Amino acid sequence: MDFNRYRGQRRPRMRALPTSMLALALLVAAAPARAENPGFDRPGYGFTPGVLAAGEAILEQGLPDWSRDRQDGVTVSQYTADSLLRIGLGGPLEMQWGSDSWNVLRQANPGGSVHREGRGDSQLGLKLALPSSHAGFSWGLLGSVTFTDGEREFRGDHRQYLLGAQFNLDVSERHSLGLYLENVRRGGADNPTVALDDSHALSSALTLYTELAWQHLPGEGSGSLAGAGVQWMVTPRVQLDAGFDHRLHGSANQWQGNLGVSIYFGD
Repeated sequence: MDFNRYRGQRRPRMRALPTSMLALALLVAAAPARAENPGFDRPGYGFTPGVLAAGEAILEQGLPDWSRDRQDGVTVSQYTADSLLRIGLGGPLEMQWGSDSWNVLRQANPGGSVHREGRGDSQLGLKLALPSSHAGFSWGLLGSVTFTDGEREFRGDHRQYLLGAQFNLDVSERHSLGLYLENVRRGGADNPTVALDDSHALSSALTLYTELAWQHLPGEGSGSLAGAGVQWMVTPRVQLDAGFDHRLHGSANQWQGNLGVSIYFGD
């Protein structure tokens, strides 16, 4: 059985922190933020077009994220503590290092069940913030390579190359729209994704969003999902997120869920 085909992740991320280190990071992040937070890549599809200033960092951690699919009487669920470490390089550039080091996969069918745990592949990426002459419009590019260094059950067969483009438009002070275009190249096959999102700020700390995504999986066909979620800025440095996506049609996970925290380490 090739368990890798059931992976629910949308973007590989860095290794999960031990609980004690994550608690320390939250304690450090509780200090007042003086530098401007450019935004977090979590949650949902795509990323923020903004980049960090040189020497600044952001840690984004799934607590965990989750996916579920059911086909031909077989139910597959996966829990992933995916993480992303973003480091500002200066100018319009940002480096990203990621992995999903903790995965639990459960498969149930009439003949029995399977349980697997292990570390997934790691990823190295570079983000470029592109110039804009319109104050309400921002855009950027993200390129990354995913290595085949995970444990057997969660390791890709080939290196994976991703190129993504994000376009954001502020319709008003509390309303914004986003378009995300992505192509993942692996083993000579392309895996394109197109996603739209609509965000509404209820207050300076609470934002609701909806999203719609279409994707094509080589050998399995195309499918679409729709979902919604919430982002809560607990402090100027710390964001909590929660949300879900549900399959509309075709080849896509029946359910996807996100629960995570993002921490900004600015000056």
